[in-house]
Amino acid sequence: MRTIALLLLAPVLAVAQTPAASPRFEISFAKEAHAEPITGRVYVAISKTSDANRPPIQQVGETGVPLFAVNIEQLAAGAVATVDAKTFGHPVQSLRDIPAGEYWVQPFVNIYTKFARADGHTVWLHMDQWEGQHWQRSPGNLYGDPVKITFDPKSSKPVKLVADKVVPALAIPADNDHVKRIKLQSQILTRWWGHPIFLGATILLPKDYDKHPDTKYPIIYDQGHFGLGAPGGYEQTSGRGGQRGGDFTSYWDADGTPRMILVTLQHPSPYYDDSYGVNSANNGPFGDAIMQELIPAIETKFRAIREPWARLLTGGSTGGWIALAHQVFYPDFYGGTWALCPDGVDFRYHQIVNIYDDANAYWLDKGWMKVDRPTNRRPDGNIQAMMKDENWYELVQGDHSRSSGQWDIWEATYSPVGADGYPAPIWDKRTGVIDKKVAAYWKEHYDLRNILESNWPTLGPKVANKINVYVGDADSYFLNMGVHLLDNFLKSAKNPSWTGEIVFQPMAPHCWGPPMRDLMPKMAAQIDKSAPAGADLKGWRY
Repeated sequence: MRTIALLLLAPVLAVAQTPAASPRFEISFAKEAHAEPITGRVYVAISKTSDANRPPIQQVGETGVPLFAVNIEQLAAGAVATVDAKTFGHPVQSLRDIPAGEYWVQPFVNIYTKFARADGHTVWLHMDQWEGQHWQRSPGNLYGDPVKITFDPKSSKPVKLVADKVVPALAIPADNDHVKRIKLQSQILTRWWGHPIFLGATILLPKDYDKHPDTKYPIIYDQGHFGLGAPGGYEQTSGRGGQRGGDFTSYWDADGTPRMILVTLQHPSPYYDDSYGVNSANNGPFGDAIMQELIPAIETKFRAIREPWARLLTGGSTGGWIALAHQVFYPDFYGGTWALCPDGVDFRYHQIVNIYDDANAYWLDKGWMKVDRPTNRRPDGNIQAMMKDENWYELVQGDHSRSSGQWDIWEATYSPVGADGYPAPIWDKRTGVIDKKVAAYWKEHYDLRNILESNWPTLGPKVANKINVYVGDADSYFLNMGVHLLDNFLKSAKNPSWTGEIVFQPMAPHCWGPPMRDLMPKMAAQIDKSAPAGADLKGWRY
């Protein structure tokens, strides 16, 4: 019997000892493209189509083509980074799940920089090259041309790819009589990050600025994502001055328009295309740098009225949050904010996740089933993407909040520093389980409604007449819900009462808000109400 048993087991043992097929890509980079070893992240994108305008690496996204990636540490030119069946990908999590067939594949290398920070932590992140933290087009990063292959998930034969090309430098738009740009190295941020960090601004001057050399002007800080185009969409056909606001150029230059200086700021961080404009445990003292270095440089070079009543804020989405946050965190410095479609202003609705009460960001547990949370919708209710997918795509782009994506910059801005020097996650990126200690930190430091409500006796007298918010009531990212909670508080606030406005546009998506040509008369009226006796309210109205 014992002999028979052994004979029966023999085939089973033989099968168990046979290694399973492990499809894999072996990616290297050419010495001619980059001579030094690289610490960073290596990607391979897989697509059924490819052309000059949309190679595979440009087709990735939360609902895009499969992307796989691994970290590399001091990888030398010619050495191999392996993406195999164990490598986490999105939207397909394993190479084994890619069906057999013909595909276009493309390698890419995102280069990290070492930052020995003043807080004692050393981290590796991508250093922005003034492109706004878009790794696919960041100058100096490496890529290879797309290659057409026949893929077999049951084959162990490696597919070899080489990144032998360098992403070129980006062209900076030229200044003209109307639009000026400045860029400076921040000493505050450079000391903190242990590496040169730069700030910038693009300035739109009022009509006939040079013809009125003695005139000083109110100044509007229009907050938002990184960009070097003219503020307000001046001389453009799209953006806030174009498709959303009509012909902003004609309005800006027309008779009767209040003459103001309009400014957009550039403050990309090693985590994102903008820093969110505030001091942060992970991003560093961007708030201090903007307030103490960048704004003084702007207002010294250009003839701004350097008084709070003439210093105004606006912006949309990310910029809407910054515009509101700066009014809240620096209440004596600004004379009013007109925030459009702001990111979550109350973390009981971080999009649609209540980080304080919900257990999981990705699913609602219904007992016998879990219901996916959406992250993006159309005004008619059709869902465009799910929370888990957007977060998993970010995780493939970069671990430790290094994706340069939206959820990761919220962690880099709002979270405490983790033990490894990177942001403490608000939730587990794979499972969606929320960390309540991190949530409590977010509430205390960056929940704008909570900060206003908790500090209204001291903040209220400074901001009660300065807060205005606009949002579509079918915002694509559910941002209207946090604004409703802010609205509830402000309407109930006493001593003093709030006198601004919050407008919900029915059925409007992200990022609805009044165009600049409609906001500027509101801003001029605010200046008239808040300017002290004797202030010049006529010189800049020509």
